[in-house]
Amino acid sequence: MRPLIGIPPCLDDRGRWRRGREYHYADAAYASAVAQAGGVPVYLPHQPDVAALVERLDGLLVPGGGDFAPDRDYPASVSFDLVPARQLAFDRALLAAALECDRPVLGICYGMQLLAIHCGGALHFDLPTDVPGAGDHRLADPRARHAIRVESASRLRDVLGAEQVAVNSRHHQAVADTGSARVSARCADGVVEAVELAGARFAVGVQWHPESLDPADRDPLFAAFVRACETG
Repeated sequence: MRPLIGIPPCLDDRGRWRRGREYHYADAAYASAVAQAGGVPVYLPHQPDVAALVERLDGLLVPGGGDFAPDRDYPASVSFDLVPARQLAFDRALLAAALECDRPVLGICYGMQLLAIHCGGALHFDLPTDVPGAGDHRLADPRARHAIRVESASRLRDVLGAEQVAVNSRHHQAVADTGSARVSARCADGVVEAVELAGARFAVGVQWHPESLDPADRDPLFAAFVRACETG
């Protein structure tokens, strides 16, 4: 059977879609990429029994999302689109439950940052402020790419098959400290672009958005993730 892969959607609890209502929403590209790789994507609305939910899944994809709340004051010019507290609590519980029972996990952008935080890491809450020498990681042109270097002897190198790859980029927060996770890719400016957990069946986080890339650049990562979900 094709593996069942859960995707927690984002939560709009501020009436941005329609005043007085709450909505779950997700970029359809995540589900499409999972399906193209042979998985069955299912959206996971917020619910209380997270452990029972994860038991029914073969894998977990934590997609991009909003910002983590900074731990200090930032200039007024820096804006934050905060992840709702209920969504963050649900996502953290999902991730912890998935890793506890060794379900394969793929974290993308916000999902990678959440993985690093779970491992005891920390964030740069605004790259231009915290790392003034960093390059532009919020590329306005969706077709724009920047190069990253993939570490040798990493799962990601095995998956991508190359030391250097070009990726898209649309984030202003980034991983500053990976905790117990290991760095598996960096940009030339030192910004962490991927992390992974040693000993896990599959626990990889990437800072870019592979779901939005051309199939040749998208498919290897999703195919490796889905294969790991099939082997439980």
